[in-house]
Amino acid sequence: MFWDKISEQLIFTGMEAESPDDIFARMGGALIKSGKCRESYTEALKEREKVFPTGIMVQDTGVAIPHTDPEHVVDSAIAIAVLKNPVEFYHMGTNPSEGMKVPVTFVIMLAIAGRQHLEMLQKAIQLIQDQEVLQKLIQSEDAAHMIQIIKEKEEKEHENS
Repeated sequence: MFWDKISEQLIFTGMEAESPDDIFARMGGALIKSGKCRESYTEALKEREKVFPTGIMVQDTGVAIPHTDPEHVVDSAIAIAVLKNPVEFYHMGTNPSEGMKVPVTFVIMLAIAGRQHLEMLQKAIQLIQDQEVLQKLIQSEDAAHMIQIIKEKEEKEHENS
């Protein structure tokens, strides 16, 4: 499950940030402090983002799903941030030198150990593709409520499969 890798301490609402590096420092720092990631995690995020950007547009919402290699992770966890103001990320699947940017307001940071990496990335994408769920998450100001929204979506998907 996706929701059980999220804790209230790793959810940031109304986060103020100037750049992706600010976001990586705050969210990555929280993952490191929680013991879920190694000290190398934040720097690895920055380096990976330079080569493999993570910004995408989901209808009218800019989303980023930063992640890095499992060797920087101790125990799988997911951090979420709703940004107070958009922060520009380069568009996923493009070369940053091409300059395609996305004004991101919602971030799902994956810290996934072992072989679950691709599966969790797919679950993150499924989550944000549900526009109704994405808007509920963005509008929520309560971490416990955000976890409940994700849990309900996953339970509904599980019932339908």
